[in-house]
Amino acid sequence: MPADESRAARARTDVRITVVRTGGFAGLARRWSVAPPPQEEPVWADLIEACPWGHTAPAPPSGADRFCWEVAAVRGGEEHHAELADQDVDGPWRALIDAVRSAADGSGAAAPEQ
Repeated sequence: MPADESRAARARTDVRITVVRTGGFAGLARRWSVAPPPQEEPVWADLIEACPWGHTAPAPPSGADRFCWEVAAVRGGEEHHAELADQDVDGPWRALIDAVRSAADGSGAAAPEQ
C-alpha cells in the first residue's frame, strides 16, 4: 500500500449517524441512518461538531402529537447522543437531521451541501 493510501486509511474516522423521530399523530417511530464513504466523512464530521451535544436536555413535547428526536453520532472513538423536542431542532441540529434524512431517503449517502 502506498504511503498516501496508508495515511488516508489511518485518517478515516468511520462516521455513523442515526436519527429517530417519535410522536406525531400515530405516535410511530421513524429511523434514518447514514454511514458515509471515507471521501464524504469530513463534511459529516463538520455537521456533527457544529451541534451543541453537551447542552441538550430532554424536554417533553409541548402539545399533543409533537415530535421528539433522538440523534446519535459516532465518529472514530467519540460517541454523542441527544434527545430533542421538536421546537429545539433548529440551527446545526436541523442541518444534521435534514442531511441524514436526505441521505438515508436517497440512493445512498451523499455529502450534504454546505
